[in-house]
Amino acid sequence: MSAATERQPTVSPPSLKVLIVGAGFGGIAAAIELRRHGITDIEILEKASDLGGTWFYNSYPGAACDVPSHLYSFSFAQRLDWSRLCSAQSEIHDYLRDVARAQQIDRLIHPHNTVTSCSWDDTACNWTVETEEGSTYHGDVLILATGQLHQPARPRIDGAETFAGHSFHSAEWDHGYPLAGKRVGVVGTGASAVQFIPEIAPEVERLTVFQRTGNWFLPRENRRYPPLVKAAIQRIPGVQAFRRGFMFQYCEAITVAIRHPRTFGRIVHARSSAFMRLQLKDSELRAKVWPNYTFGCKRVLFSSRFLPALARPNVEVVTEPIVRMTPEGIVSADGVAHDLDCVIWATGFKTNDFMFPMEIVGSAGRDLREYWSGGAHAHLGMTIPGFPNLFVMYGPNTNTSGGSIVFYLEMQASYIRQALKALRARGAGAIEVRPEVEAASDRALQARFEGTAWTQCDSWYRDEGGRIVANWPGYMREYRERTEQLVAGDYRFMPAPDRAPLIGSQK
Repeated sequence: MSAATERQPTVSPPSLKVLIVGAGFGGIAAAIELRRHGITDIEILEKASDLGGTWFYNSYPGAACDVPSHLYSFSFAQRLDWSRLCSAQSEIHDYLRDVARAQQIDRLIHPHNTVTSCSWDDTACNWTVETEEGSTYHGDVLILATGQLHQPARPRIDGAETFAGHSFHSAEWDHGYPLAGKRVGVVGTGASAVQFIPEIAPEVERLTVFQRTGNWFLPRENRRYPPLVKAAIQRIPGVQAFRRGFMFQYCEAITVAIRHPRTFGRIVHARSSAFMRLQLKDSELRAKVWPNYTFGCKRVLFSSRFLPALARPNVEVVTEPIVRMTPEGIVSADGVAHDLDCVIWATGFKTNDFMFPMEIVGSAGRDLREYWSGGAHAHLGMTIPGFPNLFVMYGPNTNTSGGSIVFYLEMQASYIRQALKALRARGAGAIEVRPEVEAASDRALQARFEGTAWTQCDSWYRDEGGRIVANWPGYMREYRERTEQLVAGDYRFMPAPDRAPLIGSQK
């Protein structure tokens, strides 16, 4: 090599400004992964006053994760001092705060920024993001990490506005309202209700639970770790890694049951049935709450306290549909008027809206809501044709019925980092998934649902047209295999425009 050659300066890859919408597990995972690999110009826009996502909003009594904490946590930030198997909301929220602080991500977060629109400029090759509060941000790359469980859903019920009592959604729990001695109605018996009903049932005067469909249950006591167990986890090398690996395989076994309802699924169904029969001694109550659909079609719930709570003398389960509300309470289809002081809406989230109602406009003015009018879809749940430099975390078909979403989010963060690395290496202005690649992957994905339990009832996993848009149809290990290495040929790279570097955000 000549001296002249040796003196040639090394050309640095172009810098990238990244905007992340959402400061929950997904947004934090993405920011950490990108910073570790030299992409440091990052801003995180969060509508709440604090980070945490669903673990900031859902603070109802008994709020906790169904997935054991040693799996429902980042692989690179394992805690050895969780108080119990499945941690409570406050403990998970503190964990996220600690990780963000340790990784210096907290300083990247802009709270109180409710994103209303994101638009791509084909000429400048960048995104403009506007917020409800009046701020404008510009970035080369946009990562939407809003998740699937962030917009509370409320049913439309005639007369709801006439109810004279108090009401709130479980994700907007009113901690200032005393429930003790009140006549309380809970509408819905999904995952949130299953956790808070056992907590409030002993203190209310009367609890009326309005159920549309029952649930399949598996046991979960979730007591605090005994001192010896905590000591073993903290002091014996390899124990935590073994427990994490074991739980990974246990969760994969639940997916096996859902994917094969006629074989292995019957074994887990029998286990669930036996457990529920032991918990429900009253045959009339058992008939009311017993699910009438295939095990695994809807979300399987873990609780050893919910069914016994329904058997309390001050608790009534109503399975007749709600027809209207009055100033006094709720009227069910059998004509019975249920007088109530408070109604708690445990009616879940607008899971299939993803990042909407924010407006997302891509290349050549393509509107994402229109593009998804036939059902949400994205390559590996992350990239969408016609939307350059846009990545979705916890996007279409990346929910899990039997595993840890944190695992998926880590895989997505790594994949996005690979995409941006490829973008920088080529000096390109934008990266966009090829339409034929996304279409083929979507067809293959949807075909995998055939014969599974997911197809055998209606659930929040489906959109209005019946398409399953929430769940990944396979196993966690398969998603890891698909995202472990970005295939550059699946994408097209657009030339970078001749422009000065972005100066920053405008507020």
